[in-house]
Amino acid sequence: MECTITLSEAKKKQKIHSVLISIELPFGLVRLRKTHIDVRIMNSVILKTAHLTPSKVLCVGRNYLKHIEELGNEVPDSAVIFIKPNSSISSELRVKKDQYYHYETELCFLLSNKKDQSNTISIKGVGIGLDITDRNLQSSLKEKGLPWEKAKAFDGSAVFSEFIEFNVENIDKLSFKLWINDQLVQHGSTPYMIHKPLSLIDDITDYFSIEENDILMTGTPEGVGVIRAFDVFSWQLYLGETVVLKGSWQVQLI
Repeated sequence: MECTITLSEAKKKQKIHSVLISIELPFGLVRLRKTHIDVRIMNSVILKTAHLTPSKVLCVGRNYLKHIEELGNEVPDSAVIFIKPNSSISSELRVKKDQYYHYETELCFLLSNKKDQSNTISIKGVGIGLDITDRNLQSSLKEKGLPWEKAKAFDGSAVFSEFIEFNVENIDKLSFKLWINDQLVQHGSTPYMIHKPLSLIDDITDYFSIEENDILMTGTPEGVGVIRAFDVFSWQLYLGETVVLKGSWQVQLI
């Protein structure tokens, strides 16, 4: 028996009121229409031309010393790991009016759970991401000793560029820059991270399963700040001195 579900583009949303189900039977094709089905179309990112669906985003906090200092935090004894769900993933920078959101630009890696020759989780792509943070809410939650999810894992809080393939042997040569309205505000690189990407993957797998196409966000350098309506965020990803990927986002209000 073969069953296919046909969805029109207009119905590829969280709530689908009717779905056409085709079932291939020995005596012919039977078509049924099922109504009021709730369907969640998972968010995806792009590697080359392929749309890939991460199950989650694995995030690292306090991974650059100067960023720790600018927020007045303590240097942690081990990597600070938290998770954003698939629903946080976006390719657009959209914020609520009058909301006090901070941007945090990060080097991001697209992961594979297919073991490579060294028997570790492999990296299949690199890109740029923004960890969007509700800073006032985060500060309030931290003061009360509560989890940060409301301030870090809301819808649209993980904004990603497309991803590109690269030679993992060159991972220490990766860096990025972020400009807002043509003013340089952040510059991060692998050598300045407290916990390097490959060691982070090892740490994470002690606690969480990494699924195919999950994303690792490696933390932000100093220079975080407030997101303002209609600002233009331009970024470049470097391998050594060579720009290998670049793009921009303009802040949209929702």
